[in-house]
Amino acid sequence: MLALIQRVNQARVEVEGRTIGAIDAGLLALVAVQPGDGIAQVQRMCERLLGYRVFSDEAGRMNRSLTDTGGGLLLVSQFTLAADTAKGMRPSFTTAAAPEQAMQTFDALVRHCRDRHPKVETGEFGAHMVVSLVNDGPVTFLLNS
Repeated sequence: MLALIQRVNQARVEVEGRTIGAIDAGLLALVAVQPGDGIAQVQRMCERLLGYRVFSDEAGRMNRSLTDTGGGLLLVSQFTLAADTAKGMRPSFTTAAAPEQAMQTFDALVRHCRDRHPKVETGEFGAHMVVSLVNDGPVTFLLNS
């Protein structure tokens, strides 16, 4: 499982012109499920999303997590993140999980995060989404579970 996280001042996801998920300050996470990902990867990614220290403390150092700040978490399914881009001029998606497995695993991640954090929003799996964000920093990291 991969997650491209971005520290944001705000972010939102729209489907067909309506907002379906939005947060103020927090993390936007674009999440890709890979073949073989299961509950162990879901649990580890949840820990990392909620505990990764990317927010500034009083000294201006990245020492605070989403759990520490109480910020929002916007989870967006993004299968293209798992693409193999090593060769040629067109991505291969053989390194991304099949849609049914990806949806089940992504939904498990959403449930796991919601059980542990009060401010979790999401996009719509498989939909054409318009994602808007104001990146804070910019601060962007690729997490792998």
